[in-house]
Amino acid sequence: ATIDFSGTSAVLPTNLNANRAIVTAAVLYVLRTMIGEPIPLNEGVLAPVDIVIPESLLAPPRFDDPNDCAAVVGGNVETSQRIVDVLLGALSLSAASQGTMNNFLFGNESFGYYETICGGAGATASAPGTDAVHTHMTNTRITDPEVLEQRYPVRVREFSIRSQSGGAGFHGGGDGVNREIEFLSPLTVSLLTQRREFPPYGLSGGGPGKCGENSLYRANGESTILRGCDQVTVEPGDRICIRTPGGGGYGAPDRDD
Repeated sequence: ATIDFSGTSAVLPTNLNANRAIVTAAVLYVLRTMIGEPIPLNEGVLAPVDIVIPESLLAPPRFDDPNDCAAVVGGNVETSQRIVDVLLGALSLSAASQGTMNNFLFGNESFGYYETICGGAGATASAPGTDAVHTHMTNTRITDPEVLEQRYPVRVREFSIRSQSGGAGFHGGGDGVNREIEFLSPLTVSLLTQRREFPPYGLSGGGPGKCGENSLYRANGESTILRGCDQVTVEPGDRICIRTPGGGGYGAPDRDD
């Protein structure tokens, strides 16, 4: 089998680049999902697979400013998701899942906290997408609200399923979640999230899932829609609500089987 990434966009002066290790791991993950039994995870598994990666992606150009140099941290947690969705879609195995880890970080000089947030899974020909789950590379657990509130100066205001965020279809996409955190002391918040402008796509006539959204609500009543990748300083009483993407649907909603 040949997996050819020719035509992929050039390296970016950001952290969303994926090197050979990331691309190979994502390809291997997809191939393993196609096999109905456990197989060894070793180099021999890839012997019959030819992965074509443009040389321009493996030898990033040099930039004058170190701040503009290509990095891969986002490629590991975000771009890897897009690779998986593209391959599963090309093979007609699954509509796109949420496609992001929804990386959410906050802290100050004395501590740092980092979590990833679940969303909607893409539907398949045989089943609807699952609500509020981690998919693919986002296979992590989230801190219990009681533990989070005890250890850090925050309060969990809401953690609920984002109804109707999954794409329509004969099999609907899974719903994302709403996660709202209130801050009880001055902190710095960082977000590394995707699928805020381009929604997870459906397959075979299925509709796309809803885009994610990051909202900041100030204690004085002001509100702002944050960028997918953003950093802000918050004060006591401020809140951030992260609405994660839904998965794409599979098959036309009115299909008659």
